[in-house]
Amino acid sequence: MQHGRKAKVRELPKAARPPRAAQIERKTRETEIAVTLKLDGTGRAEIDTGVPFLDHMLESFARHGYFDLKVKARGDLHIDDHHTVEDVGISLGRAFRAALGDRSGIRRFGDAAVPLDEAVCTAIVDLGGRSYLEYNMPIAQERVGSFQTELVHDFMKALSDEAGMNLHLNLGGGRNPHHIIEAAFKALARAMDQAVAIEPRQCGVPSTKGTLTT
Repeated sequence: MQHGRKAKVRELPKAARPPRAAQIERKTRETEIAVTLKLDGTGRAEIDTGVPFLDHMLESFARHGYFDLKVKARGDLHIDDHHTVEDVGISLGRAFRAALGDRSGIRRFGDAAVPLDEAVCTAIVDLGGRSYLEYNMPIAQERVGSFQTELVHDFMKALSDEAGMNLHLNLGGGRNPHHIIEAAFKALARAMDQAVAIEPRQCGVPSTKGTLTT
């Protein structure tokens, strides 16, 4: 053996983390919904719910959360938008729950404040497995176009329940209902991006209980 020459060290390949993705299908007498979600995406979206304003919000959510998201929904829109909007929230929440698995290694918490002109909204997220929604988003107007603004609450409640997360949405100010709702979806996207991110210092589940799924 020659002195002064460093021995070559062969590094073993690191174990690949399985893809964090999910496909959810949900069918009732009122709606039929298919959701495909990839957490570690680039913000690509293919959205077709039959509710144009919801499509716009989900496209913004995917883009600013860097989620790859496909949503296809058909519902009883001849009655109103309620069943479709709520059931899309249910299905998206279930997709997050499935994609997160046992939630090992995630950062768990996230928060973001996002402005849109005169409107500003803050979203705070805890992916701790417990469902809770604090919705402080008073919107004076009943509609944005044909979309009922109160359906935003129904969507967020369904999403937080099914994903198993605490979600606090707070309106700091705003006049235009489109701006307010879009700021909320973008803030949620940024907070979710933080919360689902892998924390390299985290070994196992980020909880002293040892689980975030029961």
